Amino acid sequence: MAEEHPTGHGAGDPEQPSIARVYDAMLGGTDNFPADRAVAAKIQSVLPISKENAWRQRELLARGVRHLANEGIDQFLDLGSGLPTVQNTHQIVQALNPDARVVYVDNDPAVFARGRVLLADDPRSAVVTADLRDVDVVLDHPEVCALVDFDRPVGLLMVGVLHHFADADDPGGVVKRYLDAVPSGSRLFLTHFRANPPVSDDLEKVFLTMLGSGRFRTQTEIEAYFDGLVLDEPGVVAMPLWKPDGPVAVPLDTSGEMIAAGSGRKP
Repeated sequence: MAEEHPTGHGAGDPEQPSIARVYDAMLGGTDNFPADRAVAAKIQSVLPISKENAWRQRELLARGVRHLANEGIDQFLDLGSGLPTVQNTHQIVQALNPDARVVYVDNDPAVFARGRVLLADDPRSAVVTADLRDVDVVLDHPEVCALVDFDRPVGLLMVGVLHHFADADDPGGVVKRYLDAVPSGSRLFLTHFRANPPVSDDLEKVFLTMLGSGRFRTQTEIEAYFDGLVLDEPGVVAMPLWKPDGPVAVPLDTSGEMIAAGSGRKP
């Protein structure tokens, strides 16, 4: 197995691919460099529908945010948010509740730069540059504290980020520390690469070799992130099956099984 680098490998360096910019390339964005596009192309060569999956995950973010908002959540921490693109968290939730507040957290400086422009006229949203593994740094950040009231339920979003944590980063422990910091009624929504060999084995090699991170974990490992929470229906399931907006063709193809999603409430 290739060596795993810390999350954010290449952040700020155009010669090295970064997670946020590779995802931007997969979505057809312009905030990326040749190194990022090379990783996106290699992923696409292993799983030709990967670009479509990137958009499906973006659509899933919208479903997750709407679900949490409909459950009464009006303040969000979008952890590992990536580069701004269409239908960002604040846009989704503020369409339902104009007073909702959102803080984006990412360790890529490009996210901060783009986010500042996007949020320039929105006093209810902010973007913070931090490594979300540094939980105390994130929770104590002035802009987080200015917008998020930790005495009221908080929506924690971890979309497409935990699979970029090495086992040594203790992703389950990171999730628990954020959950410990928020009150009863708070909710967690996350997505994660799910092991589906042999294709997931090949994709994991590409991610670890070219990007430095990207782990495909088992269904049991992903479900463990929700320990102590009350899982929302339909549980931790394949991305297309999580609260779809319309009919879903089953059985799912390989790509459809490759990302799992779930949400839960802190009792």
